[in-house]
Amino acid sequence: MRANILLLAIIATFFFAASAVYTLWHMVSYDGEVEWTGTIGMALTGILSVLIGFYLWLLYRNQPGELPEDRLDAEIDDGDPEMGHFSPWSWWPIALGAALALMFVSLAGPTFLIPIAAALTLIMLVGWVYEYYRGNFSR
Repeated sequence: MRANILLLAIIATFFFAASAVYTLWHMVSYDGEVEWTGTIGMALTGILSVLIGFYLWLLYRNQPGELPEDRLDAEIDDGDPEMGHFSPWSWWPIALGAALALMFVSLAGPTFLIPIAAALTLIMLVGWVYEYYRGNFSR
C-alpha cells in the first residue's frame, strides 16, 4: 500500500505541474488567453490522485499491522483470508451482463426493447440472488 500511496503522490505532482505548465504555455502562445478545458482537466486529475492517495493513506495508518502484500518476505499463504463465497460455475452473471447490454443498446437504438431488456434484467438478477435456494446447491 505504501507503493500505491507514493505512486499516487508522484502522479498528482506530475498533473499539477503539467496543468501549470500547460496554462503558462497556452497563455504565452495565444496572447494571454487561458484554455480552461485542459487546465481544469489536468488539475482535476491531480485532485483525484490526491483523494485516492489520501484514502489509501488513511487505510494504511489505521490498519492493525503490516499487511502481507507489503512485506517482501511474505508467502502466498500469509494473505489467504476468507474472501467470501463465489460460484465459479454460475451462468447468472453472464446472462445478467447480456441483459444489461441489451438494455443499454436499446437505449441508443430500438427503444421497443427496453421493457423486454428490463424484464430480462430483473429475471437474471433474481435468479442470481436466489441461486442457492433451489436445485443441487440449495442450503
